[in-house]
Amino acid sequence: MLKELKPAALLLVLLTVLTGALYPALVTGLAQTLFPGEANGSLIKQDGKVVGSALVGQPFSDPKHFWSRPSATGPVPYNGGASTGSNLGPLNPTLEEAVKARIDALKASDPTQTAPIPVDLVTASGSGLDPHISPAAARWQAPRIARLRGLSEAEVAKLIDAHTEGRQLGLLGEPRVNVLTLNLALDRLAKS
Repeated sequence: MLKELKPAALLLVLLTVLTGALYPALVTGLAQTLFPGEANGSLIKQDGKVVGSALVGQPFSDPKHFWSRPSATGPVPYNGGASTGSNLGPLNPTLEEAVKARIDALKASDPTQTAPIPVDLVTASGSGLDPHISPAAARWQAPRIARLRGLSEAEVAKLIDAHTEGRQLGLLGEPRVNVLTLNLALDRLAKS
């Protein structure tokens, strides 16, 4: 019996060192060398302070800012520890009420806006953490922001265009706008 335990114990120690220490150290070292920003959470800094991540959405409620896509995480919005969708089906009355409340809030924020509201402004993403909105959702909010900030709609549209990211590798996903980076650029524009 001791004859079988010795190779098993040796293999356990060898595999523990390989998969528990050497491989993670190698992957971490490569990530830190090749992709340091991404490996550290794609943090966005302003004036030396971390203001968020390019990978995780944030709630914005000030009418002078672009608003993010709603978050389904609970009890706190954009909670990375509770990443999930709402799991409510399209006929669920709770989802219907939530969407109606979001539509009402958007209409109240800009009563002059009569264009149809883009769906990503009233529905949460599958993770509940999406930091992006569609260019259409950003353009829908542009008149409100231009009016409240004393900017022209053309200036706001130019800012949206400058922050619109294309499809990944030219074919994956849809064009999108990171709300945090767009709002930071909007704040910088207002200061200048």
